[in-house]
Amino acid sequence: MRALVRSSSASYNRVWFITGSSGGLGRALAEAVLARGERAAVTARTPERVRDLIERYPAQALVLELNVINREQVRKVVAQAADSFGRIDVLVNNAAYGQLGAIEELDDAQIRRQFETNVFGLFDVTRAVLPVMRRARRGHIINVSSVGGFAGQARLGAYNSSKFAVEGFSEALAQELAPAGIRVTIVEPGRFTTDWTGRLPTVVPTDIADSAPPTGATGRDRRHQPGDPARAADAIIAAVDSDVPPLRLVLGPDSLAGIRAKLAAVTAELSAWESISAGTVVHEVVEAEAN
Repeated sequence: MRALVRSSSASYNRVWFITGSSGGLGRALAEAVLARGERAAVTARTPERVRDLIERYPAQALVLELNVINREQVRKVVAQAADSFGRIDVLVNNAAYGQLGAIEELDDAQIRRQFETNVFGLFDVTRAVLPVMRRARRGHIINVSSVGGFAGQARLGAYNSSKFAVEGFSEALAQELAPAGIRVTIVEPGRFTTDWTGRLPTVVPTDIADSAPPTGATGRDRRHQPGDPARAADAIIAAVDSDVPPLRLVLGPDSLAGIRAKLAAVTAELSAWESISAGTVVHEVVEAEAN
């Protein structure tokens, strides 16, 4: 860890822009950043829930109302933060929610709303902040995904697919921004003590024949989550402090186990089907290479 992370004294007075800060990880991260003496634009759909941060950190905190699916509001709020602080060094795309329900149970509106918040909202905030970072030739974008953005789970298909999109977006973005000195990290938490379950839109279960039962990561089991948001916030700050930040930051032993299981399954399947996978080249090319 010492080789990867700078000491806190070496970090400059960064400006953070954090979405989804009214509770859970976003709130914990905002508190941790401000406690370090750094500055933050703390955004939430209900800013009253984080208004106390201004009272505690009047010279460092800027609390702004933001619903990430409102594109015009996104542009205005990002501009306001940049004008107030002069720059944005770290963007944390944390605003998201989980839509529980089997794919066949969800209607069009539920699926589209899931993507509007988790995907298109994240895209819009990122694109609004990027010109600010490019002018400074530095920055760090933290996109909060999930273990569910790496491995799919029954009855979380809409959520999984939205987070898979975030991961593909982030991988491409990291390559595009590297020459500009802007870094990207995907955060993949497992189960944490947040209100993720409490904010799940209600879905009336249907009796679908041959449907897989919910996995342990869905439904009521998520009410007993072992992860501490404050420790997750510290881990994210450590990644931002690092001279060599990870593209993926996995948080929680359950997330580690889930991702390793997925990697092992993919590796085994690749090996089992390798001859078939490699045997799809044009026949004439195979013969030419053989000669």
